[in-house]
Amino acid sequence: MELSRARLLDGAESSFDDWMEMLHKRYDECLATLERELMAVEATFLNQEADGSWWMYHFQLRGQDSPGLIPDNSLDQAHLAYGMKTKHPGWEELEPRFFLAPPHVRAVVESAGRAGTEARDVS
Repeated sequence: MELSRARLLDGAESSFDDWMEMLHKRYDECLATLERELMAVEATFLNQEADGSWWMYHFQLRGQDSPGLIPDNSLDQAHLAYGMKTKHPGWEELEPRFFLAPPHVRAVVESAGRAGTEARDVS
């Protein structure tokens, strides 16, 4: 479980919106990357801080052996390019302290975070 944040470059709010629009338009391609990345869930948020700065937050639940983003395709290359022109380099990692999910939900999340053929539908 990971929650990260990165500050947007000054004036890059519209680039962030374009980035998220690209991901929405290519949603099926995004879904196709999840299994090989051992990713169960990803979500991205935008927040304006009290000082006026804009920050993106990225939440993910992934398998312990996840390689992370694998930029060997046009989607992930575009994803990285947007990141470079939209946010400051790197991420601040927030420290997880608690995770709560009913057993059947936790089982599905854990299954999704396992490698290819090990992942099974537990419904």
